[in-house]
Amino acid sequence: MLKLNNIEVVYSDVILVLRGASLDVPDGRIIALLGANGAGKTTTLRAISGLLHAQEGKVTRGSVEFDGQRLDRLPPEDIVQRGIIQVLEGHRLFRYLTVEENLLIGAQAPGAAARGASIRRDVEQVYQYFPRLQRLRRRTSGYLSGGEQQMLVIGRALMAHPKIMLLDEPSLGLAPLIVSEIFHVIKQISTSENMAIVLVEQNAHMALGVADHAYVMENGRVVLDGAAAQLAQNEDIKEFYLGLTQLGERKSYREVKHYKRRKRWLG
Repeated sequence: MLKLNNIEVVYSDVILVLRGASLDVPDGRIIALLGANGAGKTTTLRAISGLLHAQEGKVTRGSVEFDGQRLDRLPPEDIVQRGIIQVLEGHRLFRYLTVEENLLIGAQAPGAAARGASIRRDVEQVYQYFPRLQRLRRRTSGYLSGGEQQMLVIGRALMAHPKIMLLDEPSLGLAPLIVSEIFHVIKQISTSENMAIVLVEQNAHMALGVADHAYVMENGRVVLDGAAAQLAQNEDIKEFYLGLTQLGERKSYREVKHYKRRKRWLG
């Protein structure tokens, strides 16, 4: 199990971003992190993966633990070796390489044990999850659509056999039908591979549809958490994150954007 214990994160020794955030990620479960831009979701992922160091950030209080071992003092390559892979926002690919060459690079990640024939099996497994990648396997990845690129970065991460995958905004900039397809595969991967997934997502409806548990973050704190199915029915979540009032009416952007947090959320 992955545990974040009351962590604080500071950038450049002066900017406090996380203010005592705690969460649990059980093995084989999908955990969603919801919240507005600037709530601290991506920083939470970086605290887990060790990528804070590249952003002049550090955990200054609390701890990040995986299977009883602290991660927050380790460099990113050591964290990858322990089976934790972050899929960054923005479809980070080797754009001049083909689809299949990108997948093969994923098999070279630190801690990836697959070699020889087993690499070929892993590639075929990725193609089973994303059949369109097989049809495009010789296509230069820079010419893929946004949705195809997102499928490829997830597939490349799978090649390293992670125990935990950290997904940062996988729906960003994608058409609704492609988003639905990708989230269906995310759920399938978690179930088939017994893989824990931490999902940072602005699309609360899709995230709550696949997650087992969800945390709502605001101003660097967790202000609400619970089973995803229950949160999807929570009136605050409907109003502030799904844009629906108790009458089922969609509120205007201005009304949603400028809401005042109900005090009981922090109770």
